Amino acid sequence: MTPPEVEVGAFKIGRGLPLALLAGPCIIESTEHCLMVADKVAGICRRLGIHYVFKCSFDKANRTSAGGFRGPGIEEGLRTLAEVKNRIGVPIVTDIHTADQAAPAAEVADILQIPAFLCRQTDLIVSAARTHRAVNIKKGQFMAPDQMGQAVAKVRSEGNDRVLLTDRGTFFGYGRLVNDFTCIPIMQAFAPVIFDATHSCQIPGGQGHQSGGLRQYVPLLAKSAMAAGADALFLEVHDRPDEAKSDPATVYPLDQLEALLAACLRVRYAIDEGAHR
Repeated sequence: MTPPEVEVGAFKIGRGLPLALLAGPCIIESTEHCLMVADKVAGICRRLGIHYVFKCSFDKANRTSAGGFRGPGIEEGLRTLAEVKNRIGVPIVTDIHTADQAAPAAEVADILQIPAFLCRQTDLIVSAARTHRAVNIKKGQFMAPDQMGQAVAKVRSEGNDRVLLTDRGTFFGYGRLVNDFTCIPIMQAFAPVIFDATHSCQIPGGQGHQSGGLRQYVPLLAKSAMAAGADALFLEVHDRPDEAKSDPATVYPLDQLEALLAACLRVRYAIDEGAHR
């Protein structure tokens, strides 16, 4: 059975629907920066016919180093996200790390995101589900794709069918993240599936004080996810990637985003045409 389509703002994410993009900086650096990125990405998505959700974090609680930049915190961060939502006119996705963050974040965010390392935290998932916002659960790198059905069931146990799953790679024995694209169709048995192409290129802790990564492979992975049938794409983007305050090794250059998305759409259309022949 095809899982329910998930309503996000004025559009839906699901099988056979237009591609959706969740994109923005990894972390809030300033309100002005968020507004600039959101405006540029929204324009690109309008030109390409892609549904857009602005993504940014008010707090990154899972830093490699205790001294890593974590962001402005929930109160100031939500004010920034509300301004982006109101001025740019796009839905918002942001991650929460503790159960008490769910209700205040839901006042602004259209999607509450559960980080991969926390995808088994029942209280966190249930608190997000009870807001009746859409809930995006990132598959833990330690989880088999079929095990994510239990995480989806936790959301639905609260009467909330608005649940999404995101694949962001799997730990392998030499410190890299490796992608198994069969995760996409397997998890689509439970919910619409998003593919995170930037975090999938991480080398966790690879720079000692922060994660490293292989940004050059983002296009390869994004296009592969389109071929595998992903319902949406997740990308962290920045106008000055090497100066980004979080994940500088993997955030994708904003000035290259339109070309990447156009290529992804070509792959998606080719697969759809082939399926109907």
